Amino acid sequence: MNIEFEERPCLHGLRIGIASLDAEKSLNALSLPMIEALDAKLREWADNPAIVCVLLRGNGPKAFCAGGDVVQLVQQCREHPGAVPPLARRFFADEYRLDHRIHTYPKPFICWAHGHVLGGGMGLMQGAGIRIVTPGSRLGMPEVNIGLYPDVGGSWFLARLPGRLGLFLGLTASSINATDALDLNLADRVLLDSQQEDLLNGLTQLNWQAHSAQQLHSLLKALENQARSELPAAQWLPRRERIDALLDVADLPQAWHAISALQDDSEPLMARAGKTLAGGCPLTGHLVWEQINRAKQLSLAEVFRMEYAMSLNCCRHPEFPEGVRARLIDKDHAPHWHWPDVAQIPQQVIDAHFAPVWEGEHPLADL
Repeated sequence: MNIEFEERPCLHGLRIGIASLDAEKSLNALSLPMIEALDAKLREWADNPAIVCVLLRGNGPKAFCAGGDVVQLVQQCREHPGAVPPLARRFFADEYRLDHRIHTYPKPFICWAHGHVLGGGMGLMQGAGIRIVTPGSRLGMPEVNIGLYPDVGGSWFLARLPGRLGLFLGLTASSINATDALDLNLADRVLLDSQQEDLLNGLTQLNWQAHSAQQLHSLLKALENQARSELPAAQWLPRRERIDALLDVADLPQAWHAISALQDDSEPLMARAGKTLAGGCPLTGHLVWEQINRAKQLSLAEVFRMEYAMSLNCCRHPEFPEGVRARLIDKDHAPHWHWPDVAQIPQQVIDAHFAPVWEGEHPLADL
């Protein structure tokens, strides 16, 4: 199952629930059994009056969670060409239900997001009430590399970034450091890697029966004072004006060409973004453009329902299986995209990714 659960005693017989992703070799990539076990435990803890706070973390020094385990998913896509494999229906429904549960959790929910926090890891982190990064955290949505799109609520949190930064980060898979995460409201606090036990000890010593919110705030603020000096330099907010101007365009092909033209830019960050996009999936570019535009008018539950349709349709079309083959299975890093020209992708193909592929009521209608 690759996930551990612990309950640590506090004052007055109360307890802290601790969930630890434990798949260190895969950088804690989320499998379906991990998703189902975590969701079941979070439901149980939400209903247990003795559990007063939950901490979610990842074991190992390198990553909180580097995304979803998509290799098995794509192997099923290959077995069901043009159709939605049964695993996809279950995987994405359960993952998005878990992410939505974290967003709406009724108790203090802390996510310790150290190291790599990518894709599905961002889905877990962004719903938490208290999102903690460490100075070495590296966040990102790298789906343009594999022919998917920034899912797990990416439509929600990218659409709410300042200016056109969400569009830029979704298109380029650019890495977000701890300072960026704080600047862009993708994290709430920075603590040192060495302070995790200090945090847990502090949580167990709080009086959760009186003024717990104020006590928790004071604990986090005191711990953060030690970590602020270790923050890296900001990368993206200082470049917002340039990025906003660059992406002040009418459609995705213009945005694609504007960013791709940065490959020889004098700023290494921007040049890297240009190279990544130029080698990325053109269809993903259209999906990012469309999902961010649509999400601005949607509720959180509606976002997850939209993304469910998008993800199932990605499994029906060739780009996602090909991207995963090239990047994660064969690792030749030379994907052969079915639609290689960003300006030649039919609008009906893009629209088809938002159409339902199930009978009757939406599988996530109860969110």
